[in-house]
Amino acid sequence: MADSTETLEKVELVQGNKSYSDVNQDITRPLDTFPEKWWWGAFAVALGLLTLLVVEIGYLIATGMGVVGVNVPVSWGSFIITFVFWIGIGHAGTLISAILYIFRQEWRTAVNRSAEAMTIFAVACAGIYPLIHVGRPWFTFWLFPYPNERGTLWPNFRSPLLWDLFAISTYLTISLVFWYMGLIPDFASVRDKIKGGEWFNKLRKNVYSVLSMGWVGSARAWSHYETTAMILAGLSAPLVLSVHTIVSFDFATSVIPGWHTTIFPPYFVAGAIFSGFGMVLTLLILMRELFGFKEYITIKHLENMAKITMLTGTLVGLAYTTEFFIAWYSGSKFEGFAFINRMLGPYWWSYWIMVSCNVISPQLFWFKKIRTNPVALWIISIFVNIGMWFERYVIVVTSLHRDFLPSSWDLYIMTIHDFGILIGSFGLFFTLFLLFMRFFPTIAMAEIKTVMKSPGARGYGGGH
Repeated sequence: MADSTETLEKVELVQGNKSYSDVNQDITRPLDTFPEKWWWGAFAVALGLLTLLVVEIGYLIATGMGVVGVNVPVSWGSFIITFVFWIGIGHAGTLISAILYIFRQEWRTAVNRSAEAMTIFAVACAGIYPLIHVGRPWFTFWLFPYPNERGTLWPNFRSPLLWDLFAISTYLTISLVFWYMGLIPDFASVRDKIKGGEWFNKLRKNVYSVLSMGWVGSARAWSHYETTAMILAGLSAPLVLSVHTIVSFDFATSVIPGWHTTIFPPYFVAGAIFSGFGMVLTLLILMRELFGFKEYITIKHLENMAKITMLTGTLVGLAYTTEFFIAWYSGSKFEGFAFINRMLGPYWWSYWIMVSCNVISPQLFWFKKIRTNPVALWIISIFVNIGMWFERYVIVVTSLHRDFLPSSWDLYIMTIHDFGILIGSFGLFFTLFLLFMRFFPTIAMAEIKTVMKSPGARGYGGGH
């Protein structure tokens, strides 16, 4: 009876009575065909936004930090806000790849490849901001560890900004290795599928041959592959918790009211997973519709991701409430003022956008009709992305613009260049993701075959 239940569950993960050959044909179709008009249009827009990013950064370096909105006391502006946002976006990829792999959640197989790619691209976007935030990117020795001959001046090894470098570089390295290792069997499948003597096909075959690293699919190779995957998953799992915990230390180790709190590490981790799954839903629903992957990225996959989004959104809402309780219970008038100022001060609108998008909208997923409706899921995922950017905006701006002394209070207003760099970072992200969609298998073919009902062709094992 248990075997029958397991078989029925596996059938749901890949619909349409697919064979292994069908899987290869369907998933590699975007690689073998000329890009559609929608892809060229999206790529042109993304490339235009990437060009805007390059121009804005060049102008910033040539002119100076005065072109953006940072001032005293708001010396941290949109750059740190967006840096934390992009690091959070990258968390869902590692969660799906590592933690769900360790717990043998089979539904992850259709979504892990795109989520892992999203992680790499999001971290690439995040890496820009600490460099340009210093105003002079050639002084990046401030961020990198090397023998410090200046005492405690630069770099400050006790600064969480330096801890970020260790955490994020480790996170990127492990995620990149995990992502690429999973691609190797699929690169070999693409290599073996390419036929024809034209120069273009020969070139493609040679490229994929190099990328597949001589994969032959032997039992020994698969044994090593499984062992390595488990080791990397074991290394990656703590990173889901540690990376955004260390990012939260950028704030929590200070004495600024609203930041100096021990709730920040779990609060930031829950928010990162929440925002990451929001972006995964945004991308996968589009990819599912545009590439016709409905048999592989099923409603069951979307519903499971919606449930995790709802859970982490509820945890984020709990964190918001706990912050107010801590401010009241502490008896500190500075802490109390910081949170009342967030809710009712000059930036009240950003606080209520954050609450509406992050706390209220995910609660709609309690209703099965909504969490199984791709259009509703996609709209709510957009709200989640917006709300999580505003969460970082609220944390940074409302805590800094009114600190201990009213004489130093000031408003922070983003300039057109702040918006240009923010929008341009999305151009970099979507340019990379669109190229990934055209040249890499966006669904893990080798892994998805393990959850199909048959070990080979249609109808095999029908008597089981």
